[in-house]
Amino acid sequence: MFLYRDNWYLDAWCHLREDLRCFALDAISELKLLSETAKKVSEDQLSQEFATAYGIFSGSLTYDAVLRFSPECARWVAQEEWHPEQNGYRDSEGYYILSLPYCNDTELIMDVMRYGADVEVLEPKNLRQKIRKRLQESLKKYLLE
Repeated sequence: MFLYRDNWYLDAWCHLREDLRCFALDAISELKLLSETAKKVSEDQLSQEFATAYGIFSGSLTYDAVLRFSPECARWVAQEEWHPEQNGYRDSEGYYILSLPYCNDTELIMDVMRYGADVEVLEPKNLRQKIRKRLQESLKKYLLE
């Protein structure tokens, strides 16, 4: 069990999916005591599955996101830890370039979107396209006035 962004989670074996899963405790609606022995999962296996990618939506298959933050925003973002394996540097124009691994882009998209015009997704292309689509959908709501 672990606390992440003010919510409790449980990393455990899912008998339905026959795989490791991360369960939000507040979303568990029913518990059942089984007579079978619990499947033992090593700390190394849990770490490999859940600690290699960004955020709560982890997994063993990861991609690299490359984000470019405005010079105005760079001084704060450069002090943040988005992921233990992130890499960051300031370019010659004062932008902060942040590279980090991710698996599922759900949480990453939300976190990128909160920076608005102060961030640009440079890589990968499909993440950049998803952000563009979300921004276009948001803009449509304001163009109707």
